[in-house]
Amino acid sequence: MPPLQADQVLVRNIFMSVDPYMRGRMNAGKSYVPSFEVGRALEGGAIGEVVESHAKEFKSGDVVTSRYGWREFFVAAPNELHAVDKAVQPLSVHLGALGMTGMTAWAGLTLVEVKAGDVIFISGAAGAVGNVAGQLAKLRGCRVIGAAGSTEKVRSLMGECGFDVAFNYKTGPTSDQLNRAAPDGIDVYFDNVGGELLEVALSALRVHGRIIACGGIAAYNDEKPRPGPANLFNMTTKRLTMKGLIVGDWLSRQGEFDEEVGGYYRAGKLKNKETVVEGIDHAVDAFLGLFTGGNMGKMVVKLT
Repeated sequence: MPPLQADQVLVRNIFMSVDPYMRGRMNAGKSYVPSFEVGRALEGGAIGEVVESHAKEFKSGDVVTSRYGWREFFVAAPNELHAVDKAVQPLSVHLGALGMTGMTAWAGLTLVEVKAGDVIFISGAAGAVGNVAGQLAKLRGCRVIGAAGSTEKVRSLMGECGFDVAFNYKTGPTSDQLNRAAPDGIDVYFDNVGGELLEVALSALRVHGRIIACGGIAAYNDEKPRPGPANLFNMTTKRLTMKGLIVGDWLSRQGEFDEEVGGYYRAGKLKNKETVVEGIDHAVDAFLGLFTGGNMGKMVVKLT
């Protein structure tokens, strides 16, 4: 690493995050985030320890989050770093339930005003955002239904995460399983997947239902766009509301999120589910695992 200049900080990463949205940054063309550039290090969430500091804001031993993932060491300006409480363990929780994925779940529920008594269906429920969304919805007094891709994930959702119902979408028609779980319909659909599950939810939603459009991982690797849901006209007949969610729009409310969700975690009311892969040389494997269901909760890579 080059010698530090004034107002620079040297950080050694401990954990880095891999997230589905990064797939979109690998495509050329305009998007809501800049594309990755061939020949340059990728970017992503990370948490690390300050090794040396020439900036008054940080000292050696401080723990910080940043957007400088996909590397073991980096030099940054103080305004590119966010200090976190290293007493809150594991440190990787600051990338998961207390990080951007946790904030995405919280923002989605807030976006459509999820409230006590709502029946909410969550796709990709065992993923980084889905499991936190379900836990927070339970804390709000909702009935929570989740779809996941394995028996182990269903068991975790029903046990540790406290979902009322969870089912394996691979073992039978999703529409049938959802109808059994919510015979009177659902009020909210938290969409992390898109595709067939969105179509199923459009049929299950009650009048004035709400959709949180958070992700569409089912189509991220498609070479051509898929046709839209065949029952999209349900948006009209049921007077549904569908709102798109980008967590970056919510950063001004970071303090509110930290207080509420951090309080739940410290009180033991919120579980941090994660899958840890060892070594930066396995970061690509970890990333690809997101698209094959290889993660339970947040996928992180341990670098040291």
